[in-house]
Amino acid sequence: MSQKLPVVTCRELVRVAERIGFALRRQKGSHAIYSRASDNLRVVIPMHPGRDIKLKTLVGIIEDMGLTPDTFRELL
Repeated sequence: MSQKLPVVTCRELVRVAERIGFALRRQKGSHAIYSRASDNLRVVIPMHPGRDIKLKTLVGIIEDMGLTPDTFRELL
């Protein structure tokens, strides 16, 4: 699924999540929990400023959001 996914930071990932309707529900430590009320999807985003999201973590988050890699790239 990692068809040339871009390197992203937590801020870029949050921006994509908010564009597709996710809202911050709570944060515990360095993990922010975003959810979407329309379909009860939930996604956990690691908030580590200054570091990029690891590839396997990014792939999992994209799947949790219900997106394809192409759609994710368009939303960036």
